[in-house]
This record gives sequence, C-alpha cells and structure tokens, in this order.
Amino acid sequence: MRLKELFSAKDMTQGAPWKRILEFTIPMLLGNVAQQLYNTADSVIVGHYIGDLALAAVGSAGPILNLLLALFVGISTGAGIVVSQSFGARDRDGLTHSIGSCIALSAVASVIIMVVGPLTSMPMLRLLGTPETIIYWCRDYLNIFFVGIVGFFFYNMLSGVLRGLGDSASALLFLLAAAALNVVLDIVFVAYFDMGVAGVALATVIAQAISAVMCYMKLLRMADLFDLGLHTIRLRPAMAGRILRIGVPSGITQAIMAMAGMVVLNLTNAMGEMVIACSVIIMRVDGFAMMPNFSFGQAMSVYAGQNVGARKFDRVFSGVRQGGLIAAGFSTVITVVLLFFSKYLFAFFTDTPELIDLAVRMIRLMAVGYICISVTQVLGGVMRGAGDTVTPMWVSIISTIIIRVPTAYLIAYFTRSEAYPHGAPWALFGSLMISWALGMVISIAVYAAGRWKKKMYAARENGVGEKQEAGR
Repeated sequence: MRLKELFSAKDMTQGAPWKRILEFTIPMLLGNVAQQLYNTADSVIVGHYIGDLALAAVGSAGPILNLLLALFVGISTGAGIVVSQSFGARDRDGLTHSIGSCIALSAVASVIIMVVGPLTSMPMLRLLGTPETIIYWCRDYLNIFFVGIVGFFFYNMLSGVLRGLGDSASALLFLLAAAALNVVLDIVFVAYFDMGVAGVALATVIAQAISAVMCYMKLLRMADLFDLGLHTIRLRPAMAGRILRIGVPSGITQAIMAMAGMVVLNLTNAMGEMVIACSVIIMRVDGFAMMPNFSFGQAMSVYAGQNVGARKFDRVFSGVRQGGLIAAGFSTVITVVLLFFSKYLFAFFTDTPELIDLAVRMIRLMAVGYICISVTQVLGGVMRGAGDTVTPMWVSIISTIIIRVPTAYLIAYFTRSEAYPHGAPWALFGSLMISWALGMVISIAVYAAGRWKKKMYAARENGVGEKQEAGR
C-alpha cells in the first residue's frame, strides 16, 4: 500500500472482510495505545517523581472524568457511525452535514463541561470519600483538565470522523505526535518546574489540543469527499438529532460504566491508600490490555456502518465471524502475557514490593476475562454499526450495575478481616471477572436474538441518504 493510500479514506465494502478489518484495526490499535500513554505517562512520572500518594490522586480522578465525559464520548461514537454509513452510501451532502454538526456539537459540549466540571469536582470527590491526603491533588488535576477540555472533545470527535471514513492511520499519526509531546511536557512540568499533579494535567491538555488541530487540518484536505468551512459548521436539527439518537445510548453506556466505577471507587477508597494505588496501576495496565478489544469493537462499528450504508448485509455477517476470531486471538496472547509477566509491568509504576505483589495477584485473577471482553466488544460493535446502540447499552447496564457492583460489595462483606476490615482487595477485581464472563454470555444471546438486524435492514431506507432532510 502506498503512503498516500495509507493516510486516506478506506472503502471497507470491498475485498476480504478480515483483511479490511485488520488493515483498519492495526493503526487504530496503535492509536489507542498512544491514547493510553497519556494516562500511563502521568502515572509513571507521578509515581517516580512525586510518590504513591500522588499516583493514587491521579487514579482517583479517573472515574469522575469518565462520568462527566461519558455522554460526549458516546455522541462521538454516534457521529462515527453516521459518517461511516454516509460514506458507504456515497452521500456527499450527508457527509458534509454530519461533519459540520459534529464540530458544532463539540463546541457546545466543551462550553458546558468547562462550566460544570470545576463546580462539581470537589463535591464529587467528597461524596466518594476521597482521603484528605490526596483530595486537593485530585481537585487540581480535575479542574485543569476541565478548563482545557476543548482539545479532548475536538480530538475525539474529529478522529471519530476520520475513522468513520476508514482513515485510522491519520488519527494514529496525530496521536503519536501528541503522546510524545505529552511525555516531554510531563517531565518538564513535574521534574523541572516542580508543578506536581497540576503539571501532569496541564501537559495532557496541551497535547490533546495539538492533536485536535492536526485532525482538523487533515479534514480540510479531504475536499474531494465533503465540504468543510465556516458555512458548513452549524447544528442542523435533523442531522444533529440522528447523531444523538445513535450516540446517546452509547453515551449512557459509558456513563453507566463510569458510575459503576465511582460506586466501586467508594469501596476502594475505604480499603486505604495501598489498595487505591494498587487499583491505579492495575487499571493502567488494564487500559493497554483492553486496547485490542476496544479497537476491534470500533473497527467492527465502522465496518458494519459502511456495509450497511452500501446495503452489503452478507459482508456484515462474514465480518463478524472473521473479526471475532482475530480479536479473540489477540486477547489470548494478552492473557498469557499478564499471567506470566505482570510483575515486570507493574515495576514501571512503583518501587514498592508490597504494592507490586498485591497488583500481580489481582491481575492474574482477572486475566482470562479479556478473552470474554473481546467477544462482547466485537458483537457490540457490529450492533452499533448497524444502528442499534440500545441493545449494547442494556448489556452494559446488566453487566456493570446489576452484576458487577453488588458482587463487589458482597464479596467485600464476606471477606472482612483484621487485615482488611472493609473486605479483601480481590472483591474489586474478582467482581470484574464475573461481570465480564456473564456480559459475554448476554452479548451472544442478544446478538442471536437479532433485534439489531431489524435496525440494519432499516438503516439504509430510514437514515442514510436523506440528503434533503439532513440539510434543513
């Protein structure tokens, strides 16, 4: 493949499904790894230059960030699906209107979070029982992130548009550059300017803003596919409504997962700083371990969306089989690595032997669950790409709220001891493994039930190609 073709829109309605899926997934996987480097670089630098308490502070801020940003992340998912269906249908007007609406939605969401975020950060930290030893570090980290949220929003939305067009390589390139800058700024702000946790947040905000600018410049160079200018950037009711109808259920899914994380965080905080720090470094490694699963899930959404737009429904089904096998293979390799080499991975984050040993025991408890997640993500991605974002939402509600949260508290209650008066740490991670396994079973069942197929067959007639309505 020539360099120009690599960094251009990709037609996933032609060729062998596994090849198209893999070509798209690998750059996106590398991009997701680079995205995870933002938080991982924060944790590594904070852990070594400031200490374990600061490491716990950065980790405790995560669930609150996830909750406030969840709805927007879901909307960006909806935008990518609308873009992929319009691209598959060769609908230039639909692409123009959807991209313009995406940018306008990003601007509105940025203003809302910039106002709401700083006002709610401290009350939420208090509500979660964040220890006084780290609460002000958490507040500073959150507030800087919220004030500079515009870069995060625009990067996620615009990179979602690029992926909807099949161009995952450009998003990768821009994110790699931003991730490298993030690491450099982390070291400069923390090690040389002694800015502490606030410096880590500022470095992330600057790097995300630069990646957003690069995405926008790339879209400006794709005039052969759609029009992009100030006259196209506005909220068109019909198009914005379509994006929201598809994206809001995905946002609710993200919010539910974040809320579940916050509820469990309350239990984590009660177990003390050592368990909090253990949870932080596990979640950092977990972030990398999840990347293939999330990447294949996103790839299947774009793949299904383009083929639904082109009315090539048989390719959707063959893509599920081939993409699912590849995703499961990736997750199996990751499981083996975590079972045998996790000790060396955790040593990057801390020099405390007790913390490393605790984290190793916990990650081994949940390692096999990554294979279960691969199945859930692939099936959920196909359903979302077909236009059914409600079914994956219910799968998430059941697995996280109904299964994971009560299970964590029940295990904690029955494992209380003198060493762990609020329950054993494995309650946090054993409950994750149980919810992942049952979530896979539920996903297989609802995929077989076929509600998503009705959405798929109706998508072309009822959504894609409505040029006149979308332009109103």
